[in-house]
Amino acid sequence: MSTSLGEFDLIARYFTRPPVRAALGVGDDCALLDVPAGQQLAVSTDMLVEGRHFLPGADPRDLGHKALAVNLSDLAAMGAEPLAFTLALALPKADAAWLGAFSAGLLALADTHGIELVGGDTTKGPLNLCLTVMGLVPPPSALRRDAAREGDSIWVSGTPGDARLALGSIRGEWHLAAKDFDRVRARLDRPSPRVALGLALRGIARAAIDVSDGLLGDLGHVLHASRVGAHIAVDDVPASPALRAQPVERRRMCQLAGGDDYELLFTAPAQQREAVLAAAQAAHTPVACIGQITAAHGLALHDAQGRVVAAHYAAFDHFRSP
Repeated sequence: MSTSLGEFDLIARYFTRPPVRAALGVGDDCALLDVPAGQQLAVSTDMLVEGRHFLPGADPRDLGHKALAVNLSDLAAMGAEPLAFTLALALPKADAAWLGAFSAGLLALADTHGIELVGGDTTKGPLNLCLTVMGLVPPPSALRRDAAREGDSIWVSGTPGDARLALGSIRGEWHLAAKDFDRVRARLDRPSPRVALGLALRGIARAAIDVSDGLLGDLGHVLHASRVGAHIAVDDVPASPALRAQPVERRRMCQLAGGDDYELLFTAPAQQREAVLAAAQAAHTPVACIGQITAAHGLALHDAQGRVVAAHYAAFDHFRSP
């Protein structure tokens, strides 16, 4: 005979753990966190809605991982050390098997990055996940969007575009060989937040942002905040083997406009090249230089032969994109 789970039962069973770094965690009206002297609290919130951010019927363990990963990516882009997070969870029903897998994926990634769940809320409704993450960063070291300067080199981690390539295959836009699909599907379902790289770049990089809505669109936020422009060498954007096998236009669309990769896009003074490469090596994360910040506003794209590439790659927008 099955026993139904109530709101406080499921919180106690799947999401309550003894506090480690928090002064007070799950179970009271508020969590209590100590912020060490000389540190600022970095805070970010992301929402994942079924049918918009993930497909109906998504594997709950993968979903738990991704829900936290996309938020950790924001801390990485600020160069912040993860501290704590909250979870607001709407569920159509309290399904024990689903909750067990979801919480396992969520908390496994939390343990990997030393961040703890300190509170939140649950309710009945369409599946919706809303996480707020908190991290610590010394004020002079924060990687802000408004810090890019003329002459900075533009860098990106990993291989942007893999997640969009997987999504296109799922949607039937194109076909991928099984081995290629499996590799890029993992990038879509279980992204790796570049926290170690963000920490390693403190004091080296100037501006940073995570690639969630498309490389060019997210770069545009940095350019706008910093009041600068950029030249991008589109053929220098690193590509996975699966992407390199695609037609040029499809590859570029995935790399430049595809989101959901959660790679770091950042700028650093040109003379910091060796320091950037050393930081990337220390973080076990590949990076590539793909362009330069310019004083003149606007974005210019060119290929390996120096030919101008039309900048018609639109970033994802929740209210304009299909």
